[in-house]
This record gives sequence, C-alpha cells and structure tokens, in this order.
Amino acid sequence: MTAQERELTGRVALVTGASRGIGYGIAEALVARGDRVVITGRNEDALKEAVERLGPGRAIGVPGKAHDEAHQAVAVERAMEAFGRVDYLVNNAGTNPVFGPIADLDLSIARKVFETNVISALGFAQQTWKAWQKDNGGAIVNIASVAGLGSSRFVGAYGISKAAMINLTLQLAHELAPGVRVNAIAPALVKTQFAAVLYEGREQEAVASYPLGRLGVPEDIGGAAAFLLSDAAGWVTGQTLVVDGGLFLNMGV
Repeated sequence: MTAQERELTGRVALVTGASRGIGYGIAEALVARGDRVVITGRNEDALKEAVERLGPGRAIGVPGKAHDEAHQAVAVERAMEAFGRVDYLVNNAGTNPVFGPIADLDLSIARKVFETNVISALGFAQQTWKAWQKDNGGAIVNIASVAGLGSSRFVGAYGISKAAMINLTLQLAHELAPGVRVNAIAPALVKTQFAAVLYEGREQEAVASYPLGRLGVPEDIGGAAAFLLSDAAGWVTGQTLVVDGGLFLNMGV
C-alpha cells in the first residue's frame, strides 16, 4: 500500500522547513501513516515538488520565511482552511549561515540564527496553540541538535540556538500541559544538503565517530518524530530524544 492509498488518520501536521532534508523526511513519515501535512519552505519551486511527491490531497505547501510572523499566521490559517485542524507542529526550519569562532561572530548573523532557529519556533507554537491546540490538544516536536548539548567547533551560534530550542521545549511542555505534549529531537550528523559541508569529501572520516557505522538519514529522524507525534508517546513530554547513531558513546556522555 502506498502512502497515497493508506487510510487517513484524520490528524494534520504542520512541518516547517520541509521541502527537503529532515523536514521532508518527517513529513513523509507522517503521510505514510495516514496523516495530512502542511509544509513550509523558502523556495516555492522546491516546495511544490515536495508536495507532489507527498501526494495530492495529502499535503499542501505554504512558501515563506520561518521568522516572518505574517508567514507563520498564514501557514496556520492555510492548514485550518484546507484541513480544519492542526494536531501536530514540527519546528524544523533552521539556518546556520556561518562557520567559525563566536568571538569573531557578526552579531547581526547571531540575531538571524536566533530569529530563524528559536523565535520562529515560538511563533509557530503560539499560532497553532491559538488556532487549534488550546481547545483540542495535540503535540509539538522541536528539532534541536546534539550541538545544543555541548560546545561545538565552528558552529557555536547554531549550537547556542539549539540549546535554547531545548529549553524552549521545556517551557512549552510545562505551560501547554496537559492538553499539548512538547518534545524535542537532537540529531547528530544527518546526510542532508544543509549539513553537506560537514561530511562531503570526508564521509568515512566522519563515520568513524559513530558506533553504528553510518551517518544519519532523514528517515531516521522521521521515525523518531512519528513516534513522538503519536498516542504511543502519550505519556512523554518535556523530553529531548537524542538520535545520534551512538556518537555520545564515544564522548563519555
């Protein structure tokens, strides 16, 4: 049975930054189990292609920049207009425009990282809460990173923003309970275009740090998100699930 043939669950998810990579992997996993999805992304053409792959009637795309408050409102409005509900929110949209020590970091870039990686997640959570979840319940998954669990070479601003995302998860989990569960996923290195600079041309070197012998793929995160956005995780909230191929086993963590 294909994803398009699978019986609908009646549940609807909004997944940000989902035209490719981890976001698309999550949207694909949710559609495969019968959910419908609203996906966002900056590139309208890429978004249209993603919607076609996910399947007509199962997905719609709303182009825009994650940190734009008007876009956040429109995305939730489109979900309500098209499907009448927003049970799940996945805050996946993120950016990392710079590599290097934070001692030399342009503060305008730091602000951009936080606006996209953290403030946008709060904005989307506020919008879905007001539109549906406050009265009907639901679940949120924030995509953090192992970079938020310790210091990170060359991606310090990104790591700091993901640490903030983990704390945002705790705050939302506390405030939105009992109706809405909020959890985070902290992936290690996943093979996506976003992370290509970290492994292209040196994948075997990168893999050597992982006890499971490979880097992650978007489907790994899709499966974890699908679990957290399910009744099977009905007693799980405020947690950060590390999905790292065993990386931390080699770090004494």
